[in-house]
Amino acid sequence: MSQMRRADARSNRDRVVAAARETFAEVGLEAPMREVARRAGIGVATLYRHFPTRTDLVTTVLAERVAACGEQVRLALDDPDPWRALSGTILRFAERQIHDRAINEVLLRADQADDALLEQRREHTRALNVLVLRAQAAGQLRPGVGADDVRAGLLAIASLRRLPPATSAQVIGKLAGLILAGLRADRD
Repeated sequence: MSQMRRADARSNRDRVVAAARETFAEVGLEAPMREVARRAGIGVATLYRHFPTRTDLVTTVLAERVAACGEQVRLALDDPDPWRALSGTILRFAERQIHDRAINEVLLRADQADDALLEQRREHTRALNVLVLRAQAAGQLRPGVGADDVRAGLLAIASLRRLPPATSAQVIGKLAGLILAGLRADRD
């Protein structure tokens, strides 16, 4: 019987995490806990049994998201084509702006990140610097373009994340394309 209760508790916890992942991506980190519980199909009390504070739930959801971003960064660093690695990183960032408000809120705001997330952000920054240096060395970036210029482009993309969903995909996609065109060295 206790094994069945543990399995049920695990199932509830998994449903809460899945619902929180979806809710935070769609609404942002300030989404009501009541909404997370509703989407999970459980009561608010059950949610709080598994995650006593909002911070506990946010940290759990974001840890897996940041880990996924870290894996994407590692894959980009392993890509032998410097332009594909850098442009792919920028395009994935743009996609996250459209589909996952929570991860971007945490990655872009220091006041919502714990030490582990801050270290992940530093790793992402170092990786972006390497990707830019590789693209520069390969002559794939316009002269004078550096990591700060790429970051400015990412911030411009991020500034659009609060647009209504129907508008954001089109506008963010267009801006990402313009940024990539502006970064890339002219090809003869």
